[in-house]
Amino acid sequence: MKRVLTKAEAAAWREELGRQGKRVVFTNGVFDILHPGHVRYLAEARRQGDALIVAVNSDRSVRANKGPERPVHPEAERAEVITALAVVDAAVVFDEDTPHDIISAIQPDVLVKGADWPADQIVGRDIVEARGGVVIRVKVEEGHSTTNVIKKLKG
Repeated sequence: MKRVLTKAEAAAWREELGRQGKRVVFTNGVFDILHPGHVRYLAEARRQGDALIVAVNSDRSVRANKGPERPVHPEAERAEVITALAVVDAAVVFDEDTPHDIISAIQPDVLVKGADWPADQIVGRDIVEARGGVVIRVKVEEGHSTTNVIKKLKG
């Protein structure tokens, strides 16, 4: 399965994986200009379970969080690129400013975020831990960020 799903499709797929005894991993982000930091982060996330669902911020959500100059690429293209990675099983676009609702719908076993997020500020931690899941903070690759790539391109 390699495709972009709706929230309902992602939740149904997660339920099916759960019935099969599979451990479902969830992470989210903008993934605007894919770089090695993203690839390494997603590979580490995938190692935490049997299937990886990546929630991609909608264009509206990116503008709300990153400002009017972002995103560089539209949401459908960002989700398409993410699902082309071998470590990603599915993607879903979410429109809210935080991933709380999509995490609530999917109910993953593992929630992965970058270690740059303080543990007590990870959105969805309450949902995942309430059902016995775990939250894993993954090291963020130094020197890799979309903001820095954009700054380089602007010269």
